[in-house]
Amino acid sequence: MKQVKQRTFLILFLVLMLAFGTIWFCVKYVTQGSRWASFSANDHAFTDGLLSSGQVLDRNGVVLYDASSQSYNEDGVIREATLHAVGDEWGNISTSALSFFRDHLVGFNPVTGTAGGGHKLYLTIDSELNKTAYEALNGRKGVVAVYNYETGDILCMVSAPAYDPADPPDISDDDEQYSGVYLNRFLSGLYTPGSVFKIVTTAAALENIPDVQERTFTCTGRTEIGGDVITCPYVHGTMDFEEALANSCNCVFAQLAVELGGDTLQHYARDAGLLSAHKVSGIGTESGSFEIGNDNQLGWSGIGQYHDLVNPCAMMTLMGAIAADGKAAQPHLIARETSMSGLSLIDSEKVTVGKPVWSADTYAALRSMMRSNVLLTYGQDRFGDLAVCAKSGTAEVEEGKSPHAWFTGFIDDADHPLAFVVLVENGGGGASVAGSIAATILQEAVSRD
Repeated sequence: MKQVKQRTFLILFLVLMLAFGTIWFCVKYVTQGSRWASFSANDHAFTDGLLSSGQVLDRNGVVLYDASSQSYNEDGVIREATLHAVGDEWGNISTSALSFFRDHLVGFNPVTGTAGGGHKLYLTIDSELNKTAYEALNGRKGVVAVYNYETGDILCMVSAPAYDPADPPDISDDDEQYSGVYLNRFLSGLYTPGSVFKIVTTAAALENIPDVQERTFTCTGRTEIGGDVITCPYVHGTMDFEEALANSCNCVFAQLAVELGGDTLQHYARDAGLLSAHKVSGIGTESGSFEIGNDNQLGWSGIGQYHDLVNPCAMMTLMGAIAADGKAAQPHLIARETSMSGLSLIDSEKVTVGKPVWSADTYAALRSMMRSNVLLTYGQDRFGDLAVCAKSGTAEVEEGKSPHAWFTGFIDDADHPLAFVVLVENGGGGASVAGSIAATILQEAVSRD
């Protein structure tokens, strides 16, 4: 009798374990099945390790990659301009659609598996706008990106250098021409920001120095802080706070950084989203850095030098936040997903809206001052009738190399709610080099809106 009971308990235990295992498998099958199906060893969706089902398209339905024929868009410039968004067949670009979103492309269904064929994945980018941006970079390394800060759609995401994925070159480890080519610089790059960081110092000063907008400042081209000199490229003379930003005066903003203190400035950089990683349709961006150091080093940090590092996507997102009183949509890359026959599966990504971290008065003041930058310094003519608000940056890097050129901002117009960032590595002057690219891409973006 005792032996029968023991056997009964053992059988009951085994039945419970089988039931538990079955339930666990079913849950995992439903929640993780698409990831299993998108494994390259799955012969139903891959051929010789290459994806064989699904399509990647731009927002307008232009096919950028067709997996069944393993073919790219027929336009070679579009192939290069969209390389980092679409990816190459062998998965060298880990943040691309062919790598990061391949579970969408495989088209797994818990009932039918992969028998229904792949899916069409529409990205938010406009391939022609990306082509314009890539051509504007003209062979230089860098980033050009534009997004709609109301919808979150990334319309342009160009990273250079690139190559033609339909005819990939042989790339050696020490090939300077293709240095960092597999890195999407917009999502994964980190750069010394230079004067574009003065937007953060400006916000901190507006909220922590009560009389800063009534002050006047004098620039002689240099100032001593912490026993060492901080220099300006020009002697700016006497100016108010708005003019100091328009002139991008190092002396003024270094002094303000020390007056504010390192902890305060670091806090504002963090609130601005420049020190944290962002998520773009699940793809993580790089987080930036801000180091305080002694007073002289803090002065340099306050003008975007010393050890400051910023990710271009984070900078563009900050521009959207300033344009929208802190309530900008977070950038995303997936527009919609359908079956190959056109049946809608994902209409659009859920829009996540940011929360204000600064006061409404601060956002309004930043918009006004950045608009003055264009009117007083950069020139409205280059932007036509667009109400562009912007900040340039010329970021000094290692000795013997030209500085990085930055130009970032937004259009302050409800009909064209676009924020942008342009970075040209070792490009020289921010307003002249990066600003010219921004003018070209914004005019094209509005014409295609």
